[in-house]
Amino acid sequence: MPINKRESLLFTFIMCFCMVFWMSIYNVALQHGAVSGEVIADAWLGFPVAYVFAMCCDWFVASPLAKGFAFKYLVTPGKSSPRAMTLAVSSCMVVPMVVIMSLYGACEGLFHMPGGPLANVAMVPMMWLVNIPRNFIMALPWNLLIAGPLARFVFRRAFPMGTVFAEPHMELVSFPGVAAADEARGENAAPVAAAKA
Repeated sequence: MPINKRESLLFTFIMCFCMVFWMSIYNVALQHGAVSGEVIADAWLGFPVAYVFAMCCDWFVASPLAKGFAFKYLVTPGKSSPRAMTLAVSSCMVVPMVVIMSLYGACEGLFHMPGGPLANVAMVPMMWLVNIPRNFIMALPWNLLIAGPLARFVFRRAFPMGTVFAEPHMELVSFPGVAAADEARGENAAPVAAAKA
């Protein structure tokens, strides 16, 4: 799990990529009836806009809601295990993101329908309601079993613990040898201070 806002933002970039790209392929494949090179190409073309939209929704809407609910009703930071925290937050993230992105998909689909978006706007509520369960049954297991573990692995490989950290909170993380180094700096600082005096 990310341990500060800087890490959370970087992790969200990676996680959103894994989720949005796969869910784009999944939804385009449902429309075409199969997975093919054309499906992946179509999903990739629509990916940039969907990715930016998902990033904004994740950061400003879904993440605060999911963490608020998980930390209040499911787990307790500092007491629950890291695995329980991860599973609780990840599961709670799926619900608002599926609801939001299903609406996005319904609206985006209007541009591919005969007559254009204005002629079919009345179909958005029904398309949205159909998309929610269809996306949820794919998004939840994909998040927990594939995207989440993959994103965490890539994140920690790219950004080891403590390398992307806000300085005022460094006391929350301990590293082997750091305590000894701090003590050594403290011992060296005393003679220097005495000499200056």
